[in-house]
Amino acid sequence: MSAPSILRSRPKIVWRWRVVDIVVAAVIGVAAGVVFLAWNFGYQGPSNLLTPILPGLQGLTSGPWLFAGVLGGLVIRKPGAALFVEIVAAFFSMLFGAQWGVDTLVSGVLQGLGAELIFAVFLYRSFGIAVAVLAGGAAGLLEVPHELIAYYPGSSAIFVAVFTISLVLSGAVVAGVGSWLIARGLAATGALSRFASGRQQVADV
Repeated sequence: MSAPSILRSRPKIVWRWRVVDIVVAAVIGVAAGVVFLAWNFGYQGPSNLLTPILPGLQGLTSGPWLFAGVLGGLVIRKPGAALFVEIVAAFFSMLFGAQWGVDTLVSGVLQGLGAELIFAVFLYRSFGIAVAVLAGGAAGLLEVPHELIAYYPGSSAIFVAVFTISLVLSGAVVAGVGSWLIARGLAATGALSRFASGRQQVADV
């Protein structure tokens, strides 16, 4: 089948948000915020093990903070979903004691924007594993400069390179692949029957 015919066969995307979109996006954000709260402390063990091996490898622990936007985009499939869900998750985490305070929300905005940009590039028409991986990686990539400036100022070039690769890789695998699997699992249960993501379990790309 030719590319144009594939595009024509895809259902038309309705970009206007419904009430159910807002409610489900908020629920996903809060659920992700609970995960964030747990990982705010759980990451310290793996991070302390990775850092002595090679400074910068602690970026591999970032994936669990990056998945909310990717999952929101995969489920809701509307402009702004990735950014909205990641911000809700970050705000929930901040509200209930994240040790980084308001900076938690700054990270949420950057990470959400990273994922959102990838979905926008594909015009909110493709939601397969490749797009999810790119969205997770982009969420990590936009977070890198903020992390380096806020928490690792004056780092060496080697540290910056290792940290960047580690964080982006963690985003691509944990947030990207992980969110894709979660979305498919939710769709298989019928919980997303009111969404295009629930009616179509086969990857788009």
